[in-house]
Amino acid sequence: MNEATISCNGLTKQFGDFKAVDHITFEVKAGEIFGFLGANGAGKTTAMRMLCGLSVPTSGQARVAGFNVFKQAEEIKKNIGYMSQKFSLYEDLTVLENIRFFGGIYGLSNKQLKEKSEDLIRQLGLQNVAGTLVGSLPLGWKQKLAFSVAVLHQPRIVFLDEPTGGVDPVTRRQFWDLIYDAAERGVTIFVTTHYMDEAEYCNRVSIMVDGRIEALDTPANLKQQFSAGTMDEVFYQLARGAQRKAD
Repeated sequence: MNEATISCNGLTKQFGDFKAVDHITFEVKAGEIFGFLGANGAGKTTAMRMLCGLSVPTSGQARVAGFNVFKQAEEIKKNIGYMSQKFSLYEDLTVLENIRFFGGIYGLSNKQLKEKSEDLIRQLGLQNVAGTLVGSLPLGWKQKLAFSVAVLHQPRIVFLDEPTGGVDPVTRRQFWDLIYDAAERGVTIFVTTHYMDEAEYCNRVSIMVDGRIEALDTPANLKQQFSAGTMDEVFYQLARGAQRKAD
């Protein structure tokens, strides 16, 4: 994991006098599972929008999948996958229709769509519900399907914005198995979560407070640095000093 697929140097987003993201600097390596944490108001959502090519930074430098966030936002979008906590597929389409619809948006050919649709349905064990409306599936299955569709076009990076919110612990663990599988294939995982036990699953974790990155290291090193037994304790030590209340 030597190549940086995400690199930021002094990345800043300012709205008037308010700095939502205040000169953040970090790198994420290829195939790394990188946890991007912060309380409400920390600025992590604004930072993620800039990295996804959805918001132009005020200043600083950043490259995602080798592309400049200022000048090559459309190229960034072609080389990333994205999944949010709010279920991102169409509930009034079937499982198969969703897969083919989003695969088409990602530019897959008809042949690729057919092969990948069949492979994905088999891998997820959805053969018996391929023709079922997604809206009728349990939340855990929806989330696993949404993640699988987000990496269907084999992006270099996938951004996951609190992807396991609202699902049970067993399903959360199964979801992380999918994340591990993708990382082993070389996909870089950039994930936000409010479950601190999930921070333990990441290779490295950053914690934002009031627009700045206040800590960045492996979970083990962070717990040692803050004399904490869990990532919960690390997070609370940093978050107690936050001045902001909402993103």
